[in-house]
Amino acid sequence: MTTPIRHIFVLMMENRSFDHMLGFSGLTGTSATTGLPTQLDGLTGNEFNTYRGIRYPVTRSADNSMPVGPHHDFADVLLQLTGVDLSAPNPSIQPPITAYPAINKTGFVDSYVAAAQEAKVKDFAPGELMKCYTPEQLPVLTTLAREFAVCDQWFSSLPGPTWPNRFFVNAATSGGLDHSPSMAEVVEWESGLGTGFRFQGGTLFTQPRLEWAVYSAGGLCITQAMQGVQARHVRAFVDFKRDLHEHPVAQYTFIEPDYGDVVNDSYAGGNSQHPRDDVRNGERLIKETYEALRNSPVWNESLLIITWDEHGGFYDHVTPPAAPSPGDARQMPASVNKYGFTFQQFGVRVPAVVVSPWIARNVIDHRRYDHASVPATVEAAFDLPPMTRRDATASNVLSLASLSKPRTDCPETLPSPARVNDRQPAEQTSARLPSPTDSVTEGHLPGFLHLALRTDLELSPASERKARLARVKAIQTRADAEQYMREIQSRLEAFRAAHKAKP
Repeated sequence: MTTPIRHIFVLMMENRSFDHMLGFSGLTGTSATTGLPTQLDGLTGNEFNTYRGIRYPVTRSADNSMPVGPHHDFADVLLQLTGVDLSAPNPSIQPPITAYPAINKTGFVDSYVAAAQEAKVKDFAPGELMKCYTPEQLPVLTTLAREFAVCDQWFSSLPGPTWPNRFFVNAATSGGLDHSPSMAEVVEWESGLGTGFRFQGGTLFTQPRLEWAVYSAGGLCITQAMQGVQARHVRAFVDFKRDLHEHPVAQYTFIEPDYGDVVNDSYAGGNSQHPRDDVRNGERLIKETYEALRNSPVWNESLLIITWDEHGGFYDHVTPPAAPSPGDARQMPASVNKYGFTFQQFGVRVPAVVVSPWIARNVIDHRRYDHASVPATVEAAFDLPPMTRRDATASNVLSLASLSKPRTDCPETLPSPARVNDRQPAEQTSARLPSPTDSVTEGHLPGFLHLALRTDLELSPASERKARLARVKAIQTRADAEQYMREIQSRLEAFRAAHKAKP
């Protein structure tokens, strides 16, 4: 495909549905396919969920952070989308779930209440889950959606959590993984070849003809869980702006946020837009990414995709469609496919904005995309073969770069989000955040321990491999996990200081 695009950048944020972020944006614009006036597939205000006979409608103005993060692992999303509760005494279906049940979108509030009760949070309201942001609350995202192209039919790649969805964005598959990994699994993965999570068709980071870079705004980087990526490859985001001016720019650059306090599941101090952290921190990261690229030498040859890994448990009114199975053979142990999911169902819709000076202003794209559209776009731009059936059939976004010459009216700066210490009147403080259990088996902590373990093994002599694996296997408490991760983070920072990270 002939294209003016020589550099593709992807910034993937965390845990927000399309309706939650842009449903009340009221955006109108020009259709990407017809050129005619159109409007965003957003909310009317009449959408609702029912819990114990009470209707909870979508409402305008969401808090900057929440008292508890809505759950969004495979079983949680099953409840949210279909009303099927696998934890009930006699659920209507049991794994293996080879055929996804009919979707009615009735269980979002039920799932949120269950998450709050499990976390023993008393100071919460079921209706919090249905709150959606106004354009004024998200000035950075809303401005980009107006200035460039917004895709209102971009779906997460499976109805499940972070890890498998983030695998899809760079491998067009999750290699069979349909859930958040456990401690036993991550140790097993590294006890064998120690090459990270493997995929039959490889990843964008194993393509011999693709120049790539990975940046992390925090410490450990989820992309590092995949084959082809090591700690030495990951650059610090603080260097991103300077690198665009001083170093050769890769054909493909993937950017991860700072996840903050993952040990205690608070995500505080990050900028990923996890619901328990402050959404404005993520707005600032999006602003910094755009402005660094906009004012760089490669701007007129670039395309930036900003999207979210999955919906994070938040309501969205659009029914996710059926999906083509990736069709690749599993390379990891059978346990990765815990629920027997066949990957023939897309997950919940998420926001996606595509930015380039080659894109006309105020475009609304109603075509169907999912995270496999990222590798499909990279492959189309740089003449690479598909890795799975999913990216082979996915739409790519290159056609959005349709202008005959790059625009000169693209904003050089974006609005500044409100300062984090400017609290909304209705907003609660972190004092109401729940105290976590001491278990290291819950949530995303095992996955982050996997990243720490991979870093540990990379930075350690081969003779210490057995001892390093044993230490992680012996971690029993969050205090143990925190101490270990602090040690690895310190070693990683020292390594980066001594060696310029290069792909």
